Amino acid sequence: MDILNKNIFILTGAGISKESGINTFREKDGLWDNYKIEEVCTVEGFKKNPDYVNKFYNERKKILECPKIIPNHGHKSLASFENKCSGEFLLVTQNIDNLHEKAGSKKILHMHGTLDFAFCMFCKIRLKFDFNLSSKYKCPNCGNVGNVRVDVVWFGEQPKFLDKIYKYLEMTDIFISIGTSNNVYPAAGFIDFIMQTDRKVKMYEFNIEKTNKSYLFDEVFIGPASKTIPKFVESLS
Repeated sequence: MDILNKNIFILTGAGISKESGINTFREKDGLWDNYKIEEVCTVEGFKKNPDYVNKFYNERKKILECPKIIPNHGHKSLASFENKCSGEFLLVTQNIDNLHEKAGSKKILHMHGTLDFAFCMFCKIRLKFDFNLSSKYKCPNCGNVGNVRVDVVWFGEQPKFLDKIYKYLEMTDIFISIGTSNNVYPAAGFIDFIMQTDRKVKMYEFNIEKTNKSYLFDEVFIGPASKTIPKFVESLS
């Protein structure tokens, strides 16, 4: 199969960013071991202690801006993959960092939001997150104080772009999963959706180890994404 002229759907998770030095949330010694989800990743937590929540995301943003946090070869190869494709191409990431963009990816959707932006919960305006979040911060659009938060999907909120994602899945020929377990919904539902379609979709999985969904994929590549993805993309040229 000539993959480059097919419709490509790529799903990336925390595994690809971990190689660039960004801590994951769910793994042992991850961020959730040091913070309670309900305190920093819910609307209720924000209303109860906004400065604590804002401090958490200000720190995440500061880490992301560290010169040592750069796209790895996996990110760069996916940008190259996008440039090579003559068919449709979409990269959906569960990550809130901007490493895909820094690597050169263009056709990308952040289903869990991104640290690049904040928004006002009062007037809904979206703002470039290039300032420190604070309960004293005044929205430049509506003047409301204390309601500007990071544009990241919190627990209990609807992930972004699901309509677009499922519409694209209906025409997908190649599904590639990278650095994610495919256990957490709604991303886990993407595979369920593909398995229910009458169309034949070729499925590839890239992960540091096998997952409980690996048996559903046509091919499974075990190892760091920074090594397996470049080798895969090079084989397509």
